[in-house]
Amino acid sequence: MAEGESESVLCVKPEVLVYRLPPRASNRGYRAAEWQLDQPAWIGRMRITSQGKVAYVKLEDKTSGELFAQAPVDQFPGLAVESVTDSSRYFVIRIEDGNGRRAFIGLGFVDRGDAFDFNVALQDHFKWVKQQSELATQALNPDQGPKLDLGFKEGQTIKLHIANMKKKEGPLGSKSRTVHSGGPGLIPPPPGGKVSHVPPPEDQAPSHLRRSPAGATEAAEAPVAWPQHRTPTAEAAPDLWGDFTRAPGSASGQALQQSTGWVQF
Repeated sequence: MAEGESESVLCVKPEVLVYRLPPRASNRGYRAAEWQLDQPAWIGRMRITSQGKVAYVKLEDKTSGELFAQAPVDQFPGLAVESVTDSSRYFVIRIEDGNGRRAFIGLGFVDRGDAFDFNVALQDHFKWVKQQSELATQALNPDQGPKLDLGFKEGQTIKLHIANMKKKEGPLGSKSRTVHSGGPGLIPPPPGGKVSHVPPPEDQAPSHLRRSPAGATEAAEAPVAWPQHRTPTAEAAPDLWGDFTRAPGSASGQALQQSTGWVQF
């Protein structure tokens, strides 16, 4: 392990099985069925730790925690950890003693879920290592990183959808529309005044008021006669109150009393 780097625990399994491997007859993959699975060489606890970029598969005693063997893993999948061809619960790992000696042993899990966790822990660690390496490269060479192109390609267009907005008319707007709806000749009255009419254009004026080219007003062929005021005569409107203006006791007053039944007081 490198000095000065902290150690992180990636996975812990309370029970694993270790097997001695028979000599390989050919270059084909390992098969767990050839290991005498009912006779494991050692049973103990497994921990996966990481320090920097390297992961370590450690086999420890269940009770004391004493290290039995460990396998440094610098790449996965790789030579340090291999899967067998006939089962998903068994692997072949390469252990080292720190003095340069190496050996291959079989590693088995009682539960299939424990084998899955073993796989995932190693995969996640080296995925993190790859990401850290890419970030370090980009920090040293920022110009070599991928550039974001926000420009339009040739022939590319964009559409904008703008919703229709209707203006709401207030009380003043509706009132002004009502005043002007009478026609072009109606002018809104001033405050406290009366409505005045503006004479229509010459082409819309009555025929008897149209102006000639010389400026004179032409008379209509049949002008409308203005109604004459008649003064009512004495016969049409008799004075019914004249008798009351006369002095009491006159002959006309007495005659009125006899004819109408009025009593003179």
